[in-house]
Amino acid sequence: MRMKFCEVFGVEHPIAQGGMQWVGRPPLVAAVAEAGALGFLTALTQPTPDDLAKEIARTHELTGKPFGVNLTILPSINPPPYAEYRDVIIDSGVRIVETAGFNPADHLPAFRAAGIKVLHKCTSVRHAVKAQRLSVDGVGIDGFECAGHPGEDDIPGLVLIPAAADKITVPMLASGGFGDARGLVAALALGADGINMGTRFLCTAESPVHQRVKQRIVEASERDTDLIFRPLRNTARVASNSVSRNVVGILDDGGTFDDVRALVAGAQGRRVFEEGDLELGIWTAGLVQGIITDIPTVAELVRRIVAEAEELITGRLTAITGP
Repeated sequence: MRMKFCEVFGVEHPIAQGGMQWVGRPPLVAAVAEAGALGFLTALTQPTPDDLAKEIARTHELTGKPFGVNLTILPSINPPPYAEYRDVIIDSGVRIVETAGFNPADHLPAFRAAGIKVLHKCTSVRHAVKAQRLSVDGVGIDGFECAGHPGEDDIPGLVLIPAAADKITVPMLASGGFGDARGLVAALALGADGINMGTRFLCTAESPVHQRVKQRIVEASERDTDLIFRPLRNTARVASNSVSRNVVGILDDGGTFDDVRALVAGAQGRRVFEEGDLELGIWTAGLVQGIITDIPTVAELVRRIVAEAEELITGRLTAITGP
């Protein structure tokens, strides 16, 4: 299944593990790379650029195959030193970057000069078109089903992916709701060049989160997420728990961000992943948890998706359409 994405980014399979805060760390990223897919370290998981340099070096020790770094650019009262993180990525010999959040234009010249391929994650067709005009090497398109920030348009992948495919010529990954071979085949049929998975890779043996988090994803249904920050127009999809429901209630009743600030602190979400207490804070999960039923190794997961996708294409779909 050698799609255009594979050729441009130098990987074997049209599957990526997107950058996930607190989750995109060397053991998982290296396992994804060794399985022939594209994994991303998450730059801002690391407290300083120097710490990121150490994580990149550690990943290089674990795999000689291509991997990337996610650099998410978000509004902040005290923004992190994005340029310093960017320079570490360049100096560390990374050849692929996933940008997300705000417009990556300020960083593209430096990445291009270093020969780095840039994949920009978007939540709308208009943003994907704008990214293509900036000459990124590929785009990811996040449907409403995704974990994290799905944007404010509420367009699910079944419509968003083909709408973007009609206007995008660079390789395009589909994100949001993908976790098995059926999703991969569907994404290809809708016009994408591959899939990006977050929650599905979070629920693997190599994922650096507590076993209770993984087990909760296996047990959860597609209905067990909440959309927080809707009244603030900064929507985020998270796993449903007492904290997320409290946040939704406060904001629906007219509360402000200051009223929920302590509840949504990132440090608390990190503790959920590290300690396994599912009620400590907010943590992200996508609708795809409704079709996740096990906790395989990364190699098992990628091998299964690719093999079953090929069987679907050459078996069931061929039987329907004829040879």
